[in-house]
Amino acid sequence: MSAEIRAWVEEYERKLRAEARTEGRREGRREGRREGRREGHKEGRAEEAARAVLTALRVRGIAVPDVARERILAEKDPETLERWLERAIVAASLAEVLDGLS
Repeated sequence: MSAEIRAWVEEYERKLRAEARTEGRREGRREGRREGRREGHKEGRAEEAARAVLTALRVRGIAVPDVARERILAEKDPETLERWLERAIVAASLAEVLDGLS
């Protein structure tokens, strides 16, 4: 292979590698944005559910100390929050809602 052809092939391969790296970075950024949106939606739903628990307790006249309020707002597990909300609707005390924690 002549030096001129070899130089052209090497330049072509270099450009292909550069394009592949650029596309890889773009795809990584896209995936990062998608993941960020998913996490944001998940956190938003958890916050809404926690506020629903607090609202149910307030409407029912059940006092919620700051430490319990912080615990409810910090919870991110949707199943736990759903269980707490169901209990908050019928419970007589905060301890009944939060698995004995108050």
